[in-house]
Amino acid sequence: MSKKILLVVASTRPGRLGPAVATWFQQAVATVPGADLEIADLAAVGLPFLDEPLHPSTGIYHHEHTRRWSRLVDSADGFVFVTPEYNFGMPATLKNAFDHLSREWAWKPCLFVGYGNTSAGTRGVQMAREVAANLRMPAIGGDIYLRIADDVANGAVIDTERRTAHARHAFTQLIRTAGILRPLRTEDGQITRATYADAAELTVLQRACWVDEAIANQTLDLPALHESLEQVSSGLDDWTVWVIRAGGRLVASARARREGDAWQIGRLMVAPDHRHRGLGRQLLAHAEQAAPPGTQTITLSTGAHSSRNQALYRQAGYELTADGPAGTVSLRKAHAS
Repeated sequence: MSKKILLVVASTRPGRLGPAVATWFQQAVATVPGADLEIADLAAVGLPFLDEPLHPSTGIYHHEHTRRWSRLVDSADGFVFVTPEYNFGMPATLKNAFDHLSREWAWKPCLFVGYGNTSAGTRGVQMAREVAANLRMPAIGGDIYLRIADDVANGAVIDTERRTAHARHAFTQLIRTAGILRPLRTEDGQITRATYADAAELTVLQRACWVDEAIANQTLDLPALHESLEQVSSGLDDWTVWVIRAGGRLVASARARREGDAWQIGRLMVAPDHRHRGLGRQLLAHAEQAAPPGTQTITLSTGAHSSRNQALYRQAGYELTADGPAGTVSLRKAHAS
């Protein structure tokens, strides 16, 4: 799944070099796969000096300019900050942009492109990195520094093979880290839609869960035990899949899709060490509520000897309808529209 990376231009002063640096970086990494790079120019964002009456940690914003900034930052998976050094520090506009928000920054990696004269922007970046760290934005390292006298000519960054390679390598690491940190941005117990990035964990989870099914039904001929990563990933195109995480780990999942006037639920699974906590019931109820308009019945199936599963489904109002294929049973209930 492509990651959204926000390229933040920090300076807003007239005659600034920031847009030219951002343009160079955008062109340098244009061929790097796996990311959608969007420019957020603070001059265009137009945030006033922090004017919210409540602390940003509340997430309650009274002003539309803050709400717009919140939506933009919240939608990103990582950040590249293009910042100059002013008087040994970062510009006030960048600090102000940081301070407007809180939760929206957390667990998203960042990379800095600094520029300046004597120090090539290193001191400004160092200050910004400390603030980013306090906002739980991990800096991946590999920051890029430009000394204006040496690296800029006629208002544009001098493009060199070495500098471009540096930018591409750093950007690749940023994208990779954004994927690794993504689970930390999901609260424990929260039900979210699965993405392609979840496919590997889904593959592991279903194999762990279907061992019990294999034992109960005395067969290894169960698709969930044998599907490849590619097959699990392609299943995300055919089904709506939901997941629950705990401590960053994917511990439960369910999926559903429409079949005529029926809403078919499948692959309801909870990691063995997270069972008996109500996660299966939560996912089942969530999947039922997601049934589209026009649904008449909700259906599912399980192993003919999977007594625990059948008990769960009967408690939820399902009735056995018939024996299914290959040692399974089918259950259904009317959709409460």
